[in-house]
Amino acid sequence: MAEITGFVAPGFERVREEFAANFDERGDVGAGFSLYRDGQKVIELYGGVTEAGGSVPYGPDHLQLVFSSTKGATALCAHILAERGDIDFDDLVTDYWPEFGANGKDKIPVSWLLSHESGLIDIDGPMSFEDAMYWDEVIDALSESTPAWEPGTARGYHAITFGYLIGEVMRRATGRPIGPLFADEVARPLGLDFWIGLPEKEHSRVVPLITPTPPPGVHFGDPDAPPPGLIQMLRLVMGADSLMVRALAAPGGAFGDADASNRPEVWSAEVPSANGITNAPSLARMYAAMIGEVNGVRLISEATLKNAIEVRASGPDQVLIFDIPFGLGFMRDSPSAKLGSPNSFGHYGAGGSVGFADPVAGIAFGYVMNKMELGIAGDPRTAALIDAVYACL
Repeated sequence: MAEITGFVAPGFERVREEFAANFDERGDVGAGFSLYRDGQKVIELYGGVTEAGGSVPYGPDHLQLVFSSTKGATALCAHILAERGDIDFDDLVTDYWPEFGANGKDKIPVSWLLSHESGLIDIDGPMSFEDAMYWDEVIDALSESTPAWEPGTARGYHAITFGYLIGEVMRRATGRPIGPLFADEVARPLGLDFWIGLPEKEHSRVVPLITPTPPPGVHFGDPDAPPPGLIQMLRLVMGADSLMVRALAAPGGAFGDADASNRPEVWSAEVPSANGITNAPSLARMYAAMIGEVNGVRLISEATLKNAIEVRASGPDQVLIFDIPFGLGFMRDSPSAKLGSPNSFGHYGAGGSVGFADPVAGIAFGYVMNKMELGIAGDPRTAALIDAVYACL
């Protein structure tokens, strides 16, 4: 049995039981979970170890890359700036970033970047991993690229490009790259262990991710070879030119390597769709400060929150196939992305991490882990924790 540390407030004991069951029954290796209610932390739990078969306990000093759970942090920055008047979601992207208008992108409003409707899921040609570590290289390539569909006529998950696109609008409007912007506006005021672009002095705290394994009995090639990563498996099943594969490996296939997320260069870069590094309490605390005050800090107003989470895009997704409704940057609860309540909003990350809030219930939820599972919108571990939380309310 995995050792579980931390605390739960009275009335939330069932959540601790399900967290422990994630290790005993659902394959967790190392993980953290936190819940805020009405601005107060009521759960902070850690369990397991930092590597499969290891002996180092997973604990509060550790940090985890959370893939697309980062998108919630990036979208939050955009809403903070919009509330302040620094950007307007109805403006054209070219009002801030004139070069963006090439090749049929001149009529795209900023809002379509947040609702995954621009069609710019990838760049037109290949890009090396080394070039993708430089912000300006990616931005120049996006400026010159052509959307995969006519903007505004469909929606499709911009798995990697989302953060670069809205991040560049924010950089042009404020002069601040996304990493410092997030630090100034969100992380520092709330005292979060959360970075988009991790300082080298924090690298020793990062717990490497464990690649997801294929379903039992499924082999890709040599059954004795190391298991392929998520994108490699998708390439084998769907083909290298599928929109899903292109979007997940963007820009230009640079992030198609299964182990890219465990490279320190990725931790230090600014990839605001996919390389946020944090822990469960910080993820939950960020969402708590979106729906109410946390130690006197509230990040956005009720009116801004309402606008942020109003569903703007739903139905068939050109990339994911299945339907996840989106507001302006945030997933909404659906059978394909369970967030516990129709009132909830947030964002999952590939492999299992999630942060979300339910403003009606007054809760904010954060889960991070080192063992990735297949999928980009939850799995039995998060489903069990979400069910347990709502059963305790």
